Amino acid sequence: MFPANEALILSAILFSLGVIAFIVRRNLLYTLMSVEIMLNAAGLAFVAGSAIHGQPDGQVFFMFILPVAAAEVAIGLALALLIFKRCKTLDLWAIARIKEE
Repeated sequence: MFPANEALILSAILFSLGVIAFIVRRNLLYTLMSVEIMLNAAGLAFVAGSAIHGQPDGQVFFMFILPVAAAEVAIGLALALLIFKRCKTLDLWAIARIKEE
């Protein structure tokens, strides 16, 4: 099996784990980490695809994914701090119940 094909399989597994963690977990920090895993899996798929086709396009796309992931972490953690100060919890379901009240 070509190593890039194995990288595509790995990226599919990582993306699936990120989706499952995003759906199952209730903590805001875990959901942010699962989105980060999904972004990194997409970047790995782009790089593996570019290795298969011998073009640098996937690596260029990954260079655009990296700042988006960094911005997601910075903004997400800032929002998590504000939510924790206000609601005293990071449980997304509890935050939704507080919002309804």
